[in-house]
Amino acid sequence: MDSRFDADSESGENRRSETGVPPKASIAALFWTFFRIGAFTIGGGYVMVPLIQRDIVERRGWIDKDSFVDVLAIAQTAPGPLAVNTAVYVGYMLRGVWGAMASTAGCILPSIIIILVVAALFDQISSFSYVQAAFAGIRPAVVVLIVSAAIKIGRPVVRSRVELALAAAAMVLVAFVRVSPALVVTAAALYGLFAPSVSGNGGSDA
Repeated sequence: MDSRFDADSESGENRRSETGVPPKASIAALFWTFFRIGAFTIGGGYVMVPLIQRDIVERRGWIDKDSFVDVLAIAQTAPGPLAVNTAVYVGYMLRGVWGAMASTAGCILPSIIIILVVAALFDQISSFSYVQAAFAGIRPAVVVLIVSAAIKIGRPVVRSRVELALAAAAMVLVAFVRVSPALVVTAAALYGLFAPSVSGNGGSDA
């Protein structure tokens, strides 16, 4: 199954590069793409971001990088988990309501299944030394995945000194001042609307 999807993704990228039109995602492909991501991701929505970007943007070419950044901004400010919000938005962009339902179902079903299994067995296995060691090894990898997602998303977005300053200010406000991310994103959007240096071509400052 994976080999078939890989072949589809390669042909999709070729179609995008040749015609400029993104390949059309099927309902089944949306479901299985998010199901696979949800089944093998530990660490929450932020860890899923680089995997979603790799499959949706880089491998399959369903949406471009700039659109994906916009999706993340909206998913972050909307109520609910980041990964689920992203799945809903991507599915709706590509195939409407049915696409949103398929991608959302694929995203949440692995979590439901795994949580039910863990809830049934965790009391029996949580005290085992190899289980504790496995989770101790997973934590640093989760941090690396989050940092990797930030670098991949930020590299094409932060193109000027003004944008770099906005990103640094947002990080300080969220990480140290404890300002709500929704407020920070809203303030940045308002600044982009009214500041000519941002709403114009910010890349000229680089």
